[in-house]
Amino acid sequence: IVISTWNHGLAANDAAWAVLEKGGSALDASEMGVRVTESDPTGASVGLGGRPDRDGFVTLDACIMDHENKCGAVAFLQDIEHPISVARKVMEETQHVMLVGEGAKQFALEQGFKERNLLTEKSKKAWLKWKEASKYKPVVNVENHDTIGLLALDEHGNLSGSCTTSGMAYKMHGRVGDSPLIGAG
Repeated sequence: IVISTWNHGLAANDAAWAVLEKGGSALDASEMGVRVTESDPTGASVGLGGRPDRDGFVTLDACIMDHENKCGAVAFLQDIEHPISVARKVMEETQHVMLVGEGAKQFALEQGFKERNLLTEKSKKAWLKWKEASKYKPVVNVENHDTIGLLALDEHGNLSGSCTTSGMAYKMHGRVGDSPLIGAG
């Protein structure tokens, strides 16, 4: 079984299902599914094309959990396209649950992830238009709290989940939402 949030989750579900169809694990499916959304430049929810903070930086949060309740998370991560995969590395390669900011980015680079500018022209134009009013109070509503959460149940009955987001559009630089928090995201 695969289930995820929002319409952008449909492509993520397809990718996760492809993993499960081949006998893959729920953990692999939950990671691979949301990576599709993280790499979609047409979406504004997370990763490439994600909405920036009020200062124009795309900052990302993500968490992942396996069927044995092991988990990993990153928050306030910049310039890395797949925060969900970095979160998984935190879970598998460290004794920690969460890394944030520069420490998360340093860890990602040490693990072989590459830096990439995630601010697309579309997101940059929307941010510049938003800045014209100089209102640094983002509206929290159905259009401005998007993310993707995905759960996968594999053929062995193992349940895993992932959650990844660029957070609230035009948030204060440094803000971390609930998405990377284990038990909330």
